[in-house]
Amino acid sequence: METINWKELGFGYMKTDYNVRCYYRDGKWGELEISSSETINLHMGATALHYGQESFEGLKAFMGKDGRIRIFRMRENALRMQHSCDGIMMEKLPVEIFEEAVLKAVRLNKSFVPPHDSGASLYIRPLLIGSGAEIGVKPAHEYLFIVFVMPVGPYFKEGFKPTDLVIYRHFDRAAPHGTGKYKVGGNYAASMVSGQEAKHGGFSAVLYLDSKEKKYIDECGPANFFAIRGNSYITPDSESILPSITNKSLMVLAGELGLTVEKRKVPYEELATFDEVGACGTAAVISPIKRIFDADENREFVYGTEPGIWSTRLYNKLRAIQYGDEPDKYGWNAIVE
Repeated sequence: METINWKELGFGYMKTDYNVRCYYRDGKWGELEISSSETINLHMGATALHYGQESFEGLKAFMGKDGRIRIFRMRENALRMQHSCDGIMMEKLPVEIFEEAVLKAVRLNKSFVPPHDSGASLYIRPLLIGSGAEIGVKPAHEYLFIVFVMPVGPYFKEGFKPTDLVIYRHFDRAAPHGTGKYKVGGNYAASMVSGQEAKHGGFSAVLYLDSKEKKYIDECGPANFFAIRGNSYITPDSESILPSITNKSLMVLAGELGLTVEKRKVPYEELATFDEVGACGTAAVISPIKRIFDADENREFVYGTEPGIWSTRLYNKLRAIQYGDEPDKYGWNAIVE
């Protein structure tokens, strides 16, 4: 293993020692297998390649001051993958296999878990694909589940610093009643053109409006949207939004800190009324938003050049739980023994 500068890590692929695999064949899931290969042997007719039968998850492991490794809300990721399986007719992966594979992948690559004081973490990518060949549009009879890991730094290079978002009404991330609420690759493919345009314009991501009426806040590029107004934590409720496990956790912590939590439709007009705005997800945790620019209306909403008070408190509290610096009274962390 090469020497890693933990504090200079970005968010990108890095080779580690092992990954863990499991196959679904002949109507049943097999035993977990350990591999050191970075490649897979996939049939050219695999449904993952032709019809998008693919789902993935993202979660993290953190090294505590006590030398123990904690995986944050692993079961929630397992359950969300099952939800995605239902949405695109893949064979549902048992929670027990998901959890065992994640734990094994982290143990096998323990030397890649960044130290406690580095600000970095071990990113865990579970992937489930339709590996069986079908030429008609129908579900595969065989599936491949893989878990691989890598150390990562902040998703946005700015870290916990405010960035700018942009609204483009001519782009949609997901259709109403479509696959937006599932964590499947097609949703991310649909966001690449708009995301690239945003980055070329100097923005960190796109803030999408609802696809049907363009009246409500939907999702924030690769993350959920939230806002603070007065004593309220406000986040959109929509059938096309991926239910973020980080957002779910922040809502619990916001209530604990005394904020009123509102999960509801958020009209575009409310952007002018918020005190703080942020994007949240596993990769970034919280990315504070400095400004939202509406490219179609040539209008901007400004929230400040420094992270807001509540965003900072929520960020610090969640990170402290993840790293074991605060008691985990909700049982969110799985300890890697």
